Amino acid sequence: MKLSDKKYMNLALAEAQKALEIKEVPVGAVIVHNDRVIGSGYNLKEKTGDPTLHAEIIAIREASKHLSDWRLNNCELYVTLEPCPMCAGAMIQARIKRLVFAAPDKKAGAVRSLYNLLEDERFNHQIDVEHGLMEKESQQLLQKFFKMLRKGKDG
Repeated sequence: MKLSDKKYMNLALAEAQKALEIKEVPVGAVIVHNDRVIGSGYNLKEKTGDPTLHAEIIAIREASKHLSDWRLNNCELYVTLEPCPMCAGAMIQARIKRLVFAAPDKKAGAVRSLYNLLEDERFNHQIDVEHGLMEKESQQLLQKFFKMLRKGKDG
């Protein structure tokens, strides 16, 4: 882990908080290039009805626009929850250099939990992966969200 990792994961957690406030699954992501945030996002799937609007996809689109390039070779992505297969695939396509994620996703994780897509040498690009940074904080946001959902269904 790098010294700046916690700073960027805190920014990803702030994005996740924005999702929580609009009743989306609280996942947030930021993309960093040359020690500067060039993309950020949080889940908007429910609000928009678009199944592709995950935090990582939104951040990748913003970063690509910022660099005017689909190649994000020297970029790092920080996300509060382990990416799903769609997001992991988008990261490979974008040539992200490094991923740092907080909490595992035992039901949809495609980086460690169910699959290991990002380090699979059968693909033309591999991504360095670190995980577990601020896992507890991410899990607390997720638990808060699902508790709110259950409360809404019961009440």
